[in-house]
Amino acid sequence: MAKRNFSSKRKAIYEALCSTDSHPSARWIYDKLKPDIPDLSLGTVYRNIALFKEEGKAQVICSLNSEERLDGNVTPHPHFICTCCNSVFDIGNDNSDSGIASELSERGFSVESRYILYYGICPDCKNKNIH
Repeated sequence: MAKRNFSSKRKAIYEALCSTDSHPSARWIYDKLKPDIPDLSLGTVYRNIALFKEEGKAQVICSLNSEERLDGNVTPHPHFICTCCNSVFDIGNDNSDSGIASELSERGFSVESRYILYYGICPDCKNKNIH
């Protein structure tokens, strides 16, 4: 594949994605960048996110309220999704499934990726008793 031009808009979109651990949506990235890049379109954000996913530079964690939530950290790690406020949290590196990966490998499977998602109520919502 030919190397693509890394435009200033593409760079800003990627930096916005990687600068937060809030697992943003395309709309969040657009809203964050629009004041500084007035000619930015939401379509440009979506096209660049699709490119980042294709290149393995971003991954979709989940879809909440019909919006993909993204992560610029593509190393395998688990996430917690609050079913009350829809926040997505990194919860560290979880290697507890290494035995499963070993068993799959021994049985001839080739694991290409893994996603571990936990769902529940985050501490903020729990403390506010919102659920």
